Amino acid sequence: MKNLFDIQGKVAVVTGGSRGIGAMIARGYVENGVKTYIVSRRTPELKETEVELSKLGECIAIAADLSTMKGIKSLCSKIRKNESSIDILVNNAGAAWGKDFLNFPESSWDKVMNINLKAPFYLTQQLHPLLKAAGSKSSPSRVINIASIHGLITPNMPTYSYSASKAGMIQLTRHLSVDLAADNILVNGIAPGFFPSKMTAFALADGGSQVASQVLLGRIGEPEDIAGASIFLASQASAWMTGHTLVLDGGTVANAS
Repeated sequence: MKNLFDIQGKVAVVTGGSRGIGAMIARGYVENGVKTYIVSRRTPELKETEVELSKLGECIAIAADLSTMKGIKSLCSKIRKNESSIDILVNNAGAAWGKDFLNFPESSWDKVMNINLKAPFYLTQQLHPLLKAAGSKSSPSRVINIASIHGLITPNMPTYSYSASKAGMIQLTRHLSVDLAADNILVNGIAPGFFPSKMTAFALADGGSQVASQVLLGRIGEPEDIAGASIFLASQASAWMTGHTLVLDGGTVANAS
């Protein structure tokens, strides 16, 4: 029982790992002995995070644009050169766009859908052989999809493609879990509430006090919250769980009217 949450020695790939929730997850993995690849298209920011996390353990940065199949295949090719198997894939890279309903641009719809929903599917597909190679019935490999509470409740913002993509991510998680179970790959998700990140900076401009006041537990998410959930979903503690999305939001969805 004491080793239920031990993930030391595993290999992980975390997309969108240079900042925000992705960097929080990557730090949790690195600090707990996981060889962690972080992926982002922003090279300077990516390198800064690599340097910071490498002080704590093994962290390797790979620059890639996951909005295109070319970028996805290039990333997977680089990983295959270094690894014969991977234990954990965290599909976290995401984008958002807000515009009123009557003027919402097609280009923004496509950009968000490509990054938030298309990329996780094809990245999982392309890395499937490495995930399958790592998994066994007693110790399955893991895919962790980062959704959002806005895939479950109305966001009260004109972020139509974002909320639709995150609802799609939750259903994709269910669907993939059924098809990949025979390969000893568990597919689960996390639907975070408000965490500090560039994407949520506009709502946290006052330090987060207004947002925190609307959360049932009275605060926004902290790095330990998302790291803890991600470690749980990567560890033996969740080895009999697949197809589910954890709502990690301080009670926001439960308290929604």
